Amino acid sequence: MRELVKMVLVLSIIGTVSGYGLATLKQATRPAIEEQVLTYVQGPALLGVLQGVDNNPIQDRKQLPMADGEELTVFPGFKDGNLCCLAFESFAPGYSGDIGVMVAFDVLSDQVRAVGVTTQTETPGVGTRVFVPAFCDQFREHPLTKLALKSGDGDIDAVSGATISSNAMVNAVQKAAALYPELKERAVAAWQE
Repeated sequence: MRELVKMVLVLSIIGTVSGYGLATLKQATRPAIEEQVLTYVQGPALLGVLQGVDNNPIQDRKQLPMADGEELTVFPGFKDGNLCCLAFESFAPGYSGDIGVMVAFDVLSDQVRAVGVTTQTETPGVGTRVFVPAFCDQFREHPLTKLALKSGDGDIDAVSGATISSNAMVNAVQKAAALYPELKERAVAAWQE
């Protein structure tokens, strides 16, 4: 019995020390991981959707509170010192996992400016065909209405053989478009401070 108590005590101490060590390591590496994601995952998509802006959207980003209590990272685009566009990431489930899409909105015309893919695990050669410019350019300067596939009363052509991936891209953009009106108001106020 004494041997069992000793073994449980030793295992408890090892587990506690290990858990504390992992939690500390996670906290210590969080800024570096966040910087890597911004640079190598979101950065390339941001450069594509916010072309022609005068500022550095990554440096000027802000965490804006949403109605559901969550915070959303928003990247602004300024032209001649005025806020002209906003971009943020949206996700939707695809065939092999979530697809992350960076969606930029034009603040002056209230339309989708452009979209860019940040993360995906779709089938190479099949589902990945929705990430080519021929498909993504359908969202460029698109009104917030009719953001659906043609089969669903929209005006976006699906990629043949990649319907699930096409739907996922459209769903991610639709989610972003649903958040945009609330976000625009908060963003304009945040960058006018």
